[in-house]
Amino acid sequence: MSEREQLLKWIAEEEEAIIGFFQEFVRRPSPNPPGDTTEAVAHIKGFLDSNDLAYRIIDPQPLFANVVASFDAPSEGRHLVLNGHIDVFPVGEDPDAEGWTTDPWGGEIRDGKLYGRGSCDMKAGTSASIWTYALLHRIKDKLKGKLTLTCVSDEETFGPWGARYLMEHHPEVHGDCCLNGEPSSPYSIRFGEKGPIWLNFTIRTPGSHGAYTHGSASATRIAAKLIGALEALEDMAFDYPDNVRSALVEGQEAADIAMGEGASEILPKVTLNIGTIKGGLKVNMVPGECSFEADIRLPVGVAKETVMARVEEIAAGFPEATFKEINCNLPSYCDPYGDMMGIIQKNVENLKGFTPKPVVSLGGTDARLWRYIDVPAYVYGPFPTNMGAADEYVEVEEYLHIVRTHVLSAYDYLTS
Repeated sequence: MSEREQLLKWIAEEEEAIIGFFQEFVRRPSPNPPGDTTEAVAHIKGFLDSNDLAYRIIDPQPLFANVVASFDAPSEGRHLVLNGHIDVFPVGEDPDAEGWTTDPWGGEIRDGKLYGRGSCDMKAGTSASIWTYALLHRIKDKLKGKLTLTCVSDEETFGPWGARYLMEHHPEVHGDCCLNGEPSSPYSIRFGEKGPIWLNFTIRTPGSHGAYTHGSASATRIAAKLIGALEALEDMAFDYPDNVRSALVEGQEAADIAMGEGASEILPKVTLNIGTIKGGLKVNMVPGECSFEADIRLPVGVAKETVMARVEEIAAGFPEATFKEINCNLPSYCDPYGDMMGIIQKNVENLKGFTPKPVVSLGGTDARLWRYIDVPAYVYGPFPTNMGAADEYVEVEEYLHIVRTHVLSAYDYLTS
């Protein structure tokens, strides 16, 4: 029996335990905010302890701990890093009112689906990373190079205590390639992601009585005009690297399957969303102040300076307005036809009979942090079904497919 056959045999024999680990992981609440992952981290530690797998807890903020494990194979080779986050989106005080038909922290399995907050984002993917590490450790003498597991906190808020902290203070987790199981879809492999710039605009005027509209310009009306003018950002045109352009074309259908019809159309474009707007004190007063927050998403390969120059040009036409940056994560990408991309594609072809396509993500992941330092990072995970919404779930068979794919792909990477 080959090592690949042995790995698949173990997955089949231990299917109940693999599902049970995921289910219990969902049952350990880790909403962010507030970000406390203590219970979920204890679950990971318990699994690693029971399998005699050494690990480190890196917790510059004790409630936001990170679990890191690593082993070296007997012969030299490449260093693969498995990455997944532990924290999840929060749930409101009244889950029923939000539309939940199951306990959001119950991990209920119904009709072949495992329900619960964080099931797809991303406790399925993180579970796949943990099992990949554990199973490959059993055959480490047959591998080359090094395998590292990073289970991190503080991802959902782009916080400083998770993967960002590891990348800045623990270069031993950088590696040569990163494999991540964030929700994407079995039909796509993400090689990059758009980057958000969040801006806060404030418009100030003298204000006046609502009947005296001649006495002051309205801050809210100016804000409305400024928002309309900012929509011109979505018409900007760019030149993209050839390999990115060809990948975007190749992955159009897969992008729409994973992220909804129309996703492929906005992937190469700047997008604008006005997330919040506040203005006025009373209906019969001309507002003297209005503020709004703009979420501008940059396509891969596009410089922040290019887009910000256009923002400044537009804002210059509104002297009553000022703006400041409140957050920025630059877009990132790696080779859409790199080695790990081909490895994953081949394994999915053998397991499922179709070829997942290279795509860019609309949302952000920790994988960007590896790409920022020129380490290729690829994301292959389950569908983002009801991600951040009521009745979030992952199909159990889909989860098992992600486990198989990650295990075999990590094996191939560390033996080639």
